[in-house]
Amino acid sequence: MVNCHIQTVEIIMKLGYKKIVVKVGSNVITQENGLPDEFRIKHLVNQLADIKKQGIEVILVSSGAVASGRSLIKVSEKQDAVTTRQLLAAIGQVKLINTYSSFFATHAIQCAQVLVTKEDFRDRAHYLNMKNCLQILLQNEVIPVVNENDVVSVTELMFTDNDELAGLIASMLNADALIILSNVNGIYNGDPKLEGSAVIEEINGSVANLASFIQTGKSQFGRGGMITKSTMAQKVAKLGITVHIANGTKDEVLTSLLNNELVHTRFVPEKSKSGKKKWIAHSETAATGVVKLNDGAKTVLTSGKATSLLPIGIIEIQTDFLKGDIIKIIDEQHNLIGLGIAEYGSDKARERIGQKKQKALVHYDYFYSAI
Repeated sequence: MVNCHIQTVEIIMKLGYKKIVVKVGSNVITQENGLPDEFRIKHLVNQLADIKKQGIEVILVSSGAVASGRSLIKVSEKQDAVTTRQLLAAIGQVKLINTYSSFFATHAIQCAQVLVTKEDFRDRAHYLNMKNCLQILLQNEVIPVVNENDVVSVTELMFTDNDELAGLIASMLNADALIILSNVNGIYNGDPKLEGSAVIEEINGSVANLASFIQTGKSQFGRGGMITKSTMAQKVAKLGITVHIANGTKDEVLTSLLNNELVHTRFVPEKSKSGKKKWIAHSETAATGVVKLNDGAKTVLTSGKATSLLPIGIIEIQTDFLKGDIIKIIDEQHNLIGLGIAEYGSDKARERIGQKKQKALVHYDYFYSAI
């Protein structure tokens, strides 16, 4: 066991990971009967503690509050799904964080509960406040345990699932790697249940047909499936962060992964983007305006060169926005090209449609390409 830990340190240092976000899915820490799997939680905490003791900053994004609540109270079948989830999450969050706290305490490590909603990421000021909170925890050797606040997050206010939340946290904190632990070995090149299907061990760049062979079913206890995981992973890798998808139900999964001994899927990162672009990349739901470009402007804007969005390439301003708002930029077929921060409002933008020698509507430094 000691040798295993020595190996882990060596590989971590070789990879250069100084800060990692580990996302634990519901299916990893929930038993088949829907109750929490405390043995698995303890096993994961032991690995996280070992990693932290090597000087690596660790942020944990954990599902499992609803399952924890289910172990404490019986809910009437007459209750609707939303209120049932709120009830179980409210009770379960207490048990979940106490479970983590007690297991981390055996390693003389403190953890802190951080509950967030999608709204916290829409406003730049809230976003930076949250970032500061997480950074001060890390500076004081505390492991943040982040989860969506299911008590107040319902319907349109919810994240797709905690994979989306983990991607936001990894981007916000400029993590070196995001490790997503699910109950499957990674992304397969076919139906995992069929003989001959194998794990795709490395994904580089955008893979357009990935969704065609990923199973569309959602996990038993979670909200998201492998398509949402892969879409989010590609976005995070595009921002310069390595993403790993691995099977969290396997013993020593983190140790094996960091030792490069685990069959799993790794998304190769592109060049790291600025902190502002990382925020913009995850701000599609916060966008107010919609601006349509012609194909020529689309080609220039997505060429990979440092190019700003000029009014000459705009066809239409579809919805109003103010200076400083996040705006969606779409092509003639209504596909998303990217997101950006408006340098001026929609009124001025309409006046300048198609005109040369006008100030850029979106400066390159504040533009994120979704292509």
